[in-house]
Amino acid sequence: MSKSTYNVLFICTGNSARSIMAEAILNQTGAGRFHAYSAGSHPAGQVHMHAIELLERNRYRTKGLRSKNWSEFAAPDAPHMDFVLTVCDKAAGEVCPVWPGQPMSAHWGVEDPASVKGSEEVVLRAFAEAFMVLNRRIALLTVLPIEKLNKLALQKEISDIGLVRS
Repeated sequence: MSKSTYNVLFICTGNSARSIMAEAILNQTGAGRFHAYSAGSHPAGQVHMHAIELLERNRYRTKGLRSKNWSEFAAPDAPHMDFVLTVCDKAAGEVCPVWPGQPMSAHWGVEDPASVKGSEEVVLRAFAEAFMVLNRRIALLTVLPIEKLNKLALQKEISDIGLVRS
């Protein structure tokens, strides 16, 4: 796989927190080499305010982030995806649309901070933990020598990144 820019789709059920954070992080840290998108199987319809606050506090761009259905990316005029990464267990087990071009896929499960119940401190800690895990995994993705790996080796590397916790 040798290209100048790789398209990556992060999928989650609600597309309100984890996949949105992943989209913002990769678009900034992988600028020029990666273009990230996010979507949900059952989108919440809005981005979680704690996700936006956390991204902005860490100086990530949030303009244009929105909760969207994954069907947008299965449409004929959608960008061609090189990688499709699920970031929640529900989305990993669901039947996904057929992605044109058969992109590489892997599961990078992250606990859902939007579903955490408790005090504001507990909820904010859950968002921070999800952010740190995603940030670390995306950092590993951005340094992969994609052009030098054969398809099997690249699939293993992408899958192994999903095992990294922090």
